[in-house]
Amino acid sequence: MPKWCNNTVVFEGSPETIEQINKLFKSMAEQEQNEECGQLPDFIEDGNGGYFFEIYESDTAVFNYQTKWSPNTEVLQAIAEHYNVDFVQDYEELGNCVYGRATFADKLLTDICLDFEDFNKYHFDEDKGYYYFEKEFYELDYDIWEILLKRKIENHFSNIKIQNNEIIR
Repeated sequence: MPKWCNNTVVFEGSPETIEQINKLFKSMAEQEQNEECGQLPDFIEDGNGGYFFEIYESDTAVFNYQTKWSPNTEVLQAIAEHYNVDFVQDYEELGNCVYGRATFADKLLTDICLDFEDFNKYHFDEDKGYYYFEKEFYELDYDIWEILLKRKIENHFSNIKIQNNEIIR
């Protein structure tokens, strides 16, 4: 039985294009209900995985769904390229320590996630019932993950320089 990866994706583009994407996800959600299996858009080749399960539209162009084991960032990138839009995807599958954010903007994909080293930076204090991280206690480990991911994202972008309209790392 697979472990489920929770995903949230927000698409950014023209209102007309976002409406087309809303229709695509609504159609996939309906097909999933009827067929009781994961879905892919018709224009994406079947067989590479990345199927959408439990699709839920929480707001215009904001979708929550599940994938098996890991995020389906490549499928989202194909959708974004098909519709010429950008997206931000947040994902988590904590059984395998998967927690991150993928951003596709200006045809550039950036995927930043925590690794095992990050998950080892804190510990659970059983006596107190709190997580201990950097000399502070937290009720939820989720708060720590957010701090660690935010730092990784900031560090990533602070290391990128633009020179003569070209990205230099």
